[in-house]
Amino acid sequence: MEALTLPIYSMAGKEVDSLKLNPAVFDAIINTEAMHQAVTAYRANQRKGLAATKTRGEVSGGGKKPWKQKGTGRARVGSTRSPLWRHGGVTFGPHPRDFSYTLPDKIKKAALKSSLNAKVKENNLIVLENFKLENSKTKEALKVFAHLKVAGVKNKKALSALLLLDKADENTKLALRNIGFLRFNLASDTHVYEVITHKQLIITKEGLIHLTKRLAK
Repeated sequence: MEALTLPIYSMAGKEVDSLKLNPAVFDAIINTEAMHQAVTAYRANQRKGLAATKTRGEVSGGGKKPWKQKGTGRARVGSTRSPLWRHGGVTFGPHPRDFSYTLPDKIKKAALKSSLNAKVKENNLIVLENFKLENSKTKEALKVFAHLKVAGVKNKKALSALLLLDKADENTKLALRNIGFLRFNLASDTHVYEVITHKQLIITKEGLIHLTKRLAK
């Protein structure tokens, strides 16, 4: 398969170079099954699993037998904390548990590759030459995204964009943290759920190179 080539844009929104994508990663294959497994695993790993109920043995009280076993004409009862009684225990209720599980690295890599290929197919992958701000002003960061014609700049309700950086200094973090339509992360730390839940993917050239090397292994 012939390698795809993407333009590289400057922070001023001008095309300054091009980058040939590694066909070992960008092979136009979108493995929806791997993506589904990776997303399901990610969401399961985010669950706290803190829901808890008390069984009849954990509810306080109930030590005294409500009435004698025989002679009353009523059903026999041994405790007021029976699940049949008000303030009694809960039968088969939830208890704290760990929902997390791990996926094979092969599936996680296939899923992330597929999510990147999907962005390329949708023309929603923008390669940025670099992202360096002289100060921590959000206004300066917004100018960059306006030059790149990111949808969220004009339409605040537009689907969000994801910015993947090769590194992030303090100025960059301060400038980006208050932009509502944007989320940012390091390219080395990104995952499939993060990529597919954002409409546009903006990634620095160095970030894409590092990410490609990670996935091509």
